[in-house]
Amino acid sequence: MSQHYFTENPDSEIKEKNFTENINGKQLSFTSVSGVFSFENKVDKVSHNLIKNFTPTGSSILDVGCGYGAIGLFLKALFPAQNLTMIDINNRALDYTKKNAAANTLEVEIIHSNLYDALPGRVFDDIVSNPPFAAGKELNTRLISQAFEHLSTNGSLWLVAFHNKGGSSLKEIMKNTFGNVTDIDKSGGIRVYKAIKKIY
Repeated sequence: MSQHYFTENPDSEIKEKNFTENINGKQLSFTSVSGVFSFENKVDKVSHNLIKNFTPTGSSILDVGCGYGAIGLFLKALFPAQNLTMIDINNRALDYTKKNAAANTLEVEIIHSNLYDALPGRVFDDIVSNPPFAAGKELNTRLISQAFEHLSTNGSLWLVAFHNKGGSSLKEIMKNTFGNVTDIDKSGGIRVYKAIKKIY
């Protein structure tokens, strides 16, 4: 059985791809690596759509399942005043996020965490994720339900997915958890979903 990306210590051989990418006028350099989403020589289309359509709610962002760092590092570059925290369970992902942050001289907080386990009591104004579908529905349900506890009042959860490949079920869980969900962007089958933590 091949390992999915939600693996603490991938044992696949390390292969790298180096590339630069420009989104919304910011150009960053990245090294992607085997065993970490997504091993391509460009930012994957799904993450690209989230980066392109994101606008901050407040002053802090948490990137859940950061991979090699594409989403979080681009958001830090685009919104430099944001306090950015990036988490992943995959140690190889964290190593490459650190390398990519250093290569682009971006200061972010990078933490090893199984979802929110390493962040007890911490809250953020925005939580962003390109969720790990291969890790299963239970994990992605937890990603959404526990996000509520880690958002400030009026904070937002942003998820991105192919609507017909599991995204619609994530949208439903977001609606059930938050009482609201909006399609921020629809393009090429990809949706950017946003739910706001409102205290009724």
